Amino acid sequence: MSDLSHFDESGASRMVDVSGKESTLRMARASGLVMMDPATLALIADRRLAKGDVLEVARLAGIMAAKRTGELIPLCHPLGLDSVEIGFSTVCPEAIRIEAVVKTCGKTGVEMEALTAVSISALTVYDMCKAVDRNMSITRIQLEEKTGGRRGHFRREEAIAEALRQPSGALETQGEASAFGKTVA
Repeated sequence: MSDLSHFDESGASRMVDVSGKESTLRMARASGLVMMDPATLALIADRRLAKGDVLEVARLAGIMAAKRTGELIPLCHPLGLDSVEIGFSTVCPEAIRIEAVVKTCGKTGVEMEALTAVSISALTVYDMCKAVDRNMSITRIQLEEKTGGRRGHFRREEAIAEALRQPSGALETQGEASAFGKTVA
């Protein structure tokens, strides 16, 4: 259990003690996709849904959620955030990509805040569009990048490349080798 920071030596849950850490600039970038019917995406783009401007409401919901992450996830530290930005892009006729960038100067990272912002933004898109498209799906919510702190810089593309350079047995889990969702041959 010692590798998992939210458990003590006996396996009991705990909030990680960050009191001895230095404050540093922290940034996390997360993303996710909302898959939908092309007609639904057209309604969003044209702002023709009865509930209003879907993406602006989803943006506000994501910002609000990032600020309350410590209340939603039991062992997550409550943080004062310096910046939350949420962007939307169309990646194909059936998908909206959501990206959140969260920053703070603090003793712990903001990965959970960025992931929460994306998750709640995606759920808000779903909620606002479900009357016209119940086949929507939310997928690929993931950390893309983080900076600051003891572990330094993480970028998803670099992590995948490093994992693929490992000996094939290094990634085996229950008889299956994978690196961040990709099967390793």
